[in-house]
Amino acid sequence: MRAVWLKGFGGPEVLVAGDAPDPVAGPGQALIEVAFANITFVDTQFRANGAGPYPAKLPMILGNGVGGVVTAVGADVDKALVGRRVVSATGGSGGYAERAVVDAGGLVEVPDSLGLDSAVALMADGCTAVMLIRMAGLRGGERVLVEAAAGGVGTLLVQLARAAGARVVAAAGGRRKVELARELGAEATVDYREPGWDKRVREAVGGVDVVFDGVGGTIGRSAFDLLDRGGQMVVFGLASGAWTDIPDETAADRAVTLIRPRPTPEELREFVETALAEAAAGRLRPVIGQRFPLERAADAHTAVQSRATIGKTLLEVR
Repeated sequence: MRAVWLKGFGGPEVLVAGDAPDPVAGPGQALIEVAFANITFVDTQFRANGAGPYPAKLPMILGNGVGGVVTAVGADVDKALVGRRVVSATGGSGGYAERAVVDAGGLVEVPDSLGLDSAVALMADGCTAVMLIRMAGLRGGERVLVEAAAGGVGTLLVQLARAAGARVVAAAGGRRKVELARELGAEATVDYREPGWDKRVREAVGGVDVVFDGVGGTIGRSAFDLLDRGGQMVVFGLASGAWTDIPDETAADRAVTLIRPRPTPEELREFVETALAEAAAGRLRPVIGQRFPLERAADAHTAVQSRATIGKTLLEVR
């Protein structure tokens, strides 16, 4: 089968397309004929230096999320799964390939009315967005700041926060991204590449009640300073390369609650199912900004790292 190999850590060029043995479903496993593979920022970090939640055993086929059709299952797995359209995590390896073996217990069936590309776009980012909205417990009228609002998670947070009745301020980098956030329903938008972006947030809505911090670094710290007393900061990403540094005592002095999600596997599955159901019902729209053929995985990584992408980036396998 066709696959993309990671044989050493470094720049995107270390991702090399080639042949790989066809995987076989063993006990408790399912074989997926992959249509789309998910690309995340975590993938790019892992490729660069091996840092991340996956075991680093080279050579390997990268990729932690796939969508496609089940073509075979292990002897102890329900045969009725064969032919089902599903999405699944792979455990961090095996996703950038024509076929992938996964834990059958982790399969999530895709609703008939939802395309596989949309389902894969929602598998990680939709799960994250639903989780963050739940943890924040948004109430109608709250002022919410979404960082990286034109990214895979950010575009979904804007939509979900609006649906919860919040007043959404979207912060993104660059005119194209700011315009996208506005199209998705943000009440106010700011370009955080421009000096004084935080002042423009105050001019638009005063302070904010909730921050969804997916950027970290100095942007995350400026966002924290925008919170009114008693606010919440949901910290989930470090697109800047560093987590937001907020000492617990600093947050306590302003009665700000710092939320760092630690979901269980059962909760994660439920979040994925909710995201897929909302999209199938037309209440949530994943933004797929870029698609690359499997052999161009290196180009996809380059695009993600360049910060020029919008929404989700997918590999098209078939």
